[in-house]
Amino acid sequence: MGSRRDYYKDPNAPKANSLVPGGSALVVDSGGAVLMQRRGDSGNWSLPGGIMEIGETLEQCVIRETKEETGLDIEIAGLLGIYTDPAHVIEYSDGEIRQEFAITFYGRVTGGQLAVSHESTEVRFVRPDEMASLPVHPTVRLRLQHHFEQRVQPYLG
Repeated sequence: MGSRRDYYKDPNAPKANSLVPGGSALVVDSGGAVLMQRRGDSGNWSLPGGIMEIGETLEQCVIRETKEETGLDIEIAGLLGIYTDPAHVIEYSDGEIRQEFAITFYGRVTGGQLAVSHESTEVRFVRPDEMASLPVHPTVRLRLQHHFEQRVQPYLG
């Protein structure tokens, strides 16, 4: 796996050269803890997700990526929001500089067993009171904030 560096509202960020549709899952357990993985490439805690492959819907992508990254089977249960902030760019070691394009769905666990993937160093349900002390990118914190606000309508941004 290559390295990545996130830039957010950084005037010195490199100019994006790529726009790729991606998605993530916000999955909550019965106690209100959120399914998260600690990324191997950045060390940040993040929601499971990834980019679409040809031949699949975004919902299928999020279900597949969640299974690959956490070991859990989920079903899509709703839409948290659409996140397309051009102020968030991600630079990869291969020269790709991607502008954020991510749709975050609510997911519900239907099976599987929690397991760490090659992309992460830890996978678990993180309690809301732990969030502030963990390394979490501001764009992921925004998604968590929208979840905890119990918004009636999906975020569009």
